[in-house]
Amino acid sequence: MKKVHEENVIPLFQEEQKQQDSAWRKSIPAQVFLNYFFAINYHINHSADEAGLGHQVFFRQHSAELTEQDLRSLTKILHNSWSTEYALRATAELGDDTYLRNALHWTFPQAYYAVFAGLQAFLFTLGIKTNQEAAIRREAGRLVVKNAYPRAIGFYAAGPYGDFSIHRLPLAGYKPGLQIAGKEIEAQAQVGQFLRTTRKLAATTIRQQVQSNPATAIRSNKTGEILEKWSAQHWQQITWRMGYTTLFDLLSRLRISSTQKEIDRFVEAEIDFKLFHESLLSIVSYLNGIHESYVAKAMGIEQYQQLVKELPEHLKHSFVEARLHKQVEPLFLEGGSTMQLSAAA
Repeated sequence: MKKVHEENVIPLFQEEQKQQDSAWRKSIPAQVFLNYFFAINYHINHSADEAGLGHQVFFRQHSAELTEQDLRSLTKILHNSWSTEYALRATAELGDDTYLRNALHWTFPQAYYAVFAGLQAFLFTLGIKTNQEAAIRREAGRLVVKNAYPRAIGFYAAGPYGDFSIHRLPLAGYKPGLQIAGKEIEAQAQVGQFLRTTRKLAATTIRQQVQSNPATAIRSNKTGEILEKWSAQHWQQITWRMGYTTLFDLLSRLRISSTQKEIDRFVEAEIDFKLFHESLLSIVSYLNGIHESYVAKAMGIEQYQQLVKELPEHLKHSFVEARLHKQVEPLFLEGGSTMQLSAAA
């Protein structure tokens, strides 16, 4: 697999960016964040042949022995996921740009935790019963590498700081622009950059944690003092702590809303907030459909259908049932080998 290095990306656009006014420059961080999530959604929706579970060996072989208590626990986790997605959809459906702008304080974490709970349900069917976010993202990374997910979302970053490699995203080496992706090359360039910046952030965060603890800090062999500067070898020593950087780590960046100063930068920006919410909701729906399919495979489609029939009132005849018919049930039909992409139905 060819490595894509942080310092050696290929320019996608040769011309220089035109000088922008100060208002636009202030909006650039928020615009880039929007670009990233739009690019993820674009890549999924333009990878129809690689977005379904029908051909995944991991899915076909998936099974579980679930007790009555397990089924009750799974139902509770799924209800958490669906209720959070319900709240996210309710906000998006209001459609008022000003409201959507100020709603970022709660829609960002809603998008993350809706997927997080769905992932937790999937892991539960694999015998991994935890609610610790770091552990869940680490397990998700392993599953991505093991091809449990469709290739459309099977991309990941690996390697130590300064030597990151991007996998299953062949166009990730191109340098992204500041515009919304309109071609696959632009989408992959932006997703690749998102993977690199997220992994870089994870690496620097781990370094800070390691070096702030006298028991774990890397020290100079000569003086015994805690090192201020690290070499490539030192970065390699913490790579095992990072695991793989996947789509689920990118989604975890949505927890930025917990930092008031950062979210205010988004609220004050001049970007398309409606498009931002639409992109998030589409990604959430697609990923939750993947995880619900695995849960249905584990408990049996008939039992899963019954679970959907017995939903609380606010979830009856909703997106959950629509996704069951459009995404989950086709996988269990004779000869069903494809999985429809989830529009935010």
